[in-house]
Amino acid sequence: MAALPKERSAKTATKRKARGEEELRLHCMAGTRQALAELMAWSGIEEQGEAITLMIHHLHGLGPGGALPLLDPPRHEYRPSRNVARLFDQKSMLMIQKDPGDEIIAPG
Repeated sequence: MAALPKERSAKTATKRKARGEEELRLHCMAGTRQALAELMAWSGIEEQGEAITLMIHHLHGLGPGGALPLLDPPRHEYRPSRNVARLFDQKSMLMIQKDPGDEIIAPG
């Protein structure tokens, strides 16, 4: 007689626990999903979990010197234009004039 679904699930859960298997979840944006899909297509891998596992192990194999530059997220730097900086300064001064009292007055 075939095992019931509950029995199979319990057996699978026991095996996973014995192996120390843990579920990892990844929420990502469309661009990240597209990049993963392309990587999988290039390598012929069909399972997302397999692709991610392989990437982690290969990245780890590079060691700190090889892996850390790849794990440095790009930082976006914002530099306001002169017009934006001037408008910000003007509006800030107007706000201070409308509601004085937040200024720091040095003891005299």
